[in-house]
Amino acid sequence: MKRSTKTRHLYRESGGVKVHYRESGVPASTAVLLLHGSPSSSYSFREVLPALGEHAYVVAPDLPGFGFSDAPPLDEYDYSFEQLSYVIEALVADLGIEHYVLYVTDFSTPVGYLMAMRHPERVLGLVVQNGNTHEAGLNEAWDAPRRFWADPSEENKAGLPEWLNFPGTRDTYLSGLPQELQDLHPRESWHLDWERLSRPGNLDVHFQLFCDYRNHIARFGDIVAYHKEHQPPCLVLWGRHDTFFDIAEVMAYHQDLDAVDFHVYNGGHMLLETHAAEVTELLVTFVGDVLDRTTMRL
Repeated sequence: MKRSTKTRHLYRESGGVKVHYRESGVPASTAVLLLHGSPSSSYSFREVLPALGEHAYVVAPDLPGFGFSDAPPLDEYDYSFEQLSYVIEALVADLGIEHYVLYVTDFSTPVGYLMAMRHPERVLGLVVQNGNTHEAGLNEAWDAPRRFWADPSEENKAGLPEWLNFPGTRDTYLSGLPQELQDLHPRESWHLDWERLSRPGNLDVHFQLFCDYRNHIARFGDIVAYHKEHQPPCLVLWGRHDTFFDIAEVMAYHQDLDAVDFHVYNGGHMLLETHAAEVTELLVTFVGDVLDRTTMRL
């Protein structure tokens, strides 16, 4: 393997915090930006990075409060998806990246779409993996959160599912999966997540981000408008056993976008834990096609 394709594990100051990120490939002004979901980190992309790095410059940061990036206490930092988007935007600029293919999933979906809507000219293509931007993807599991967001009383808070604990962290990976798929998941993934989540004060940070998700839902109309106006090439990847976001979300992207390719796998919410090889193969093709079209335009 060429030295440039080996994954490098680095730190950089960005937006007032120290951000840990992984990169592969030769640094360039055009890149693939991989944004992880919750409660995970750039560790999710550990199998994707070296293979994709043979074809493009790839960067996978840990969002503030996640992984090995700084996690300032809630009373010292504005934890919102908008704030996280500015941190990642600053990191991208500091790395000299001007255009990118954007991969989002779960809680990085609001982060990535805020970046895309602010600067649509920078986004060469979108990869959405189990990430929600339409009402279609919000099933009855979101009824209790909606009640709490509308009225954050103690009674409604008590009605929320318990997920900010070790069993909830594990269930993010395993929920809804038949046993044969559960057996494919490496246990270190949720153990690493919980070790970072359980840092003093960090559970409050993650609850704050959960509360801010209501603002992402309020932006669904703006996101649809972005899709329809800018028509970024889009690859939608889905684990069909996802208990958090309904599979109906897949077709909702198809209604917005002219150039969308979607693939549904026999997997769960954390699709890369079981289908990294299949996803990487698709990413290599998608990124290559997007970059070829970009070169032809230039």
